[in-house]
Amino acid sequence: MKDQQKAVARACLDAAEGNTMTFPQIVGTLMEAGFESYSVDFRRAAATYYLADGASLELPIPAAEGAVAPSLDAALMQAAIREAQQQVPGYTYRGFCRKAVAAGCAGYMVSFSGRRALYVGRTAEVHVEPFPDR
Repeated sequence: MKDQQKAVARACLDAAEGNTMTFPQIVGTLMEAGFESYSVDFRRAAATYYLADGASLELPIPAAEGAVAPSLDAALMQAAIREAQQQVPGYTYRGFCRKAVAAGCAGYMVSFSGRRALYVGRTAEVHVEPFPDR
């Protein structure tokens, strides 16, 4: 992985945390840099960025506030996703993360080529969220 790609991944993570880029902007920036996906693990407090050649970069994220709920509540997860998609007043990425953890999301993976995000609970329940139509 090139240093420039590592810098892009770090910048996108900082932009999410700082609410300075939207999810579509982050996806576009990562794709342009050659990434094919990324994942967030709330229990390990880590984000991992993947290239198609198998290279990856793991970066620390702030620890989740509280334990991941025992089971994944798809309705609560969808509500958090909708708030993010609609950029409702007061939306923050950290707020999204709090809601995801409270909804039982242990982590999620975003596939750029698959145009979807996969949210996973502690007992491997899943919620698949296709990217919105443009």
